[in-house]
Amino acid sequence: MMRVTQGMLANNSLRHLSNSYEKLGKLQDQLSTGKKITRPSDDPVVAMKGMYYRTNLTEVEQYKRNLSEAYMWMDNSEDAISHANNAMQRVRELVVQGNNDALSAEDKEAIANEIEQIKEDIVSVANTKVAGKYIFNGTAIDKAPVQSGSPPTANQQTDAFSIEVSQGVQLQVNVDPSNIFGQGLFDTLQAIEDNLNGNPSADLDTLLAQVDDHVDQINAERSSIGARYNRLELIEDRIGSQEVVANQILSENEDIDLERVIIDLTIQETVHRAALGVGADIIQPTLMDFLR
Repeated sequence: MMRVTQGMLANNSLRHLSNSYEKLGKLQDQLSTGKKITRPSDDPVVAMKGMYYRTNLTEVEQYKRNLSEAYMWMDNSEDAISHANNAMQRVRELVVQGNNDALSAEDKEAIANEIEQIKEDIVSVANTKVAGKYIFNGTAIDKAPVQSGSPPTANQQTDAFSIEVSQGVQLQVNVDPSNIFGQGLFDTLQAIEDNLNGNPSADLDTLLAQVDDHVDQINAERSSIGARYNRLELIEDRIGSQEVVANQILSENEDIDLERVIIDLTIQETVHRAALGVGADIIQPTLMDFLR
């Protein structure tokens, strides 16, 4: 049978008190931080899972930023297309008005001047920049797609400009500029202007049919971006749901159960006080205390 000495009892009591202090410290850290661990060594499993869950949450947050950029492109493209469509509708009205032999040369010249202004306005719309990027020039976002002139010169890139909006999902956010601001559109506008100024290269009936063709192309491109916009909204809803789930999983992994920690801390404080009382009885005065 092992002999138990007074020193052994004292050492064991001190060791247990030290462990009790450690448990109290851990519970107090949890209560003050709201987290289960303050360092990876507290619980390596929780720490490893936390790293993984935080990576997922970071990805979701990045996709949300990408969605904002995609909305920016599509919203500005939609506004520009709508503006161009209204401008071409006005051109159509002016062509019908100008296709009247009863008009004087001065009247037709006034209509031609308005056509010229509309043409320059469409050039400025074609060169729309958002956040320093030309949105109607494919992937050549640093170059203006249309140069002013008589007629203006369109030299657009038609490559798709895509943004990753979800895991492995690339969504095209630009439109085909050649269907909206192509060289044919500016040639038609210039021909209308020349005709009304007395330098016809084509009759107004033919040019009116060309205007209608351009309007149809604009509307078709508008429908295309509308369909992609609807898909973008669906993706945004899914990303929002993923963010909620990711935050919930991260919280369950790292955040404390406040009520449980308070109860555990209260119990541990009671146990610690009892241990202190018992320790005071165990660590009795020794012979050295009487020799002082």
